[in-house]
Amino acid sequence: MSVNIYKDIAQTYAAAAEKAPGLKTRFAAAGFDPAAVESLADLSSLPVMKKEELLKIQREKPPFGGFLGADLKDIGRIYVSPGPIFEPSLSGIGGHGLDLLFKAAGVGAGDVILNTWMYHLVPAGLLFDEAAQAAGATVIPGGVGNTELQAQIIVETGVTAICASTAFFLTLADKVIEIYGRDAWKVKTAFLGGEMGDWMAKRRRIEADYGVSTWAAYATADLGLVAYEDGGEGYVVHPDRVVQICDPVSGAPVDQGEPGEVVVTACDATWPMIRFGTGDSAFALESNEDGSVKRVSALQGRVGAAVKVREIFVYPRVVEEVVIATPGAKAAQAVVTRENDRDMIRISLVLEEGASASDAETSAAEAFKLHARIRADEVAVVAELPENADLIINQKDN
Repeated sequence: MSVNIYKDIAQTYAAAAEKAPGLKTRFAAAGFDPAAVESLADLSSLPVMKKEELLKIQREKPPFGGFLGADLKDIGRIYVSPGPIFEPSLSGIGGHGLDLLFKAAGVGAGDVILNTWMYHLVPAGLLFDEAAQAAGATVIPGGVGNTELQAQIIVETGVTAICASTAFFLTLADKVIEIYGRDAWKVKTAFLGGEMGDWMAKRRRIEADYGVSTWAAYATADLGLVAYEDGGEGYVVHPDRVVQICDPVSGAPVDQGEPGEVVVTACDATWPMIRFGTGDSAFALESNEDGSVKRVSALQGRVGAAVKVREIFVYPRVVEEVVIATPGAKAAQAVVTRENDRDMIRISLVLEEGASASDAETSAAEAFKLHARIRADEVAVVAELPENADLIINQKDN
């Protein structure tokens, strides 16, 4: 984090408020003076703005709800996220920080990257493209679909890295091997999009099966890069972002290690997102001296996806960790019920053929206790779970 980040925030947002009437109104309603910000405590006096609130404001005053802190002529692109929410963007700035991910992975000059993210309306394709070029790599804008053509491109152009969803990466890799043979597969790095389910377990299998290193970042259309993998645990926070983990109701910061909503402040006068609630849940792995987050965990799910069990919130991510830690596990699901005035949580496991059920049940129980901080009432092996089954189901009210 920048040494003078709060000074930068004070200057950035005082200037932005003079150009963005919606931002000025937000500050006035909270009695908040951006120019007076000198610390995290000062910043935290501003109530969190939820994504849903921004959407409502934009519908009332389209397209930007009065939050644009620049002249329209200075905007290179307008992205459109589901809602829709309109996000203005200046061009040519390293993909809003995503170049840091490529540099951390050691990908740059001499690498050829196939970028399969969508290039229209949503920002993913263009942001990854800008970031890869800023890192010095050569980009092939593949977009989605055209699997056989993209497989041919991978082989004939010597693609060394792929940006893709986990599912589409697997489709492409299998297509290359099917058509051209295993020796034709030369890709060494995969930048994969996050997903719920057993995503981390999938990544480990991909690394083993396809001989690649996998990397990921936490980024949003509103903020660009928030944090990125650097080889350590979780994600290291972008140096020009102030990240807090807050109670999703009160907006107050929670203790390190406690899950809550990811709240981000970006030093950007163009699109001034200050104390912006992402709706994502995570926890701080490491904090800066002032209490802001230095390193953030993998996402636990969307705020509201957790189920409270015996006074502890259990997030879908915990069930992912159970799958990762359990030898032979393919999938898992937790079901929460209320029986005799007590919350009960039971875990179902689906195993690979030949895996030991007793060993798996023991490992799963230990992993669940470690990550959830409560004991599972039962762990049992089942033959199957529905495809794309929810990781955690709340049946307490049934």
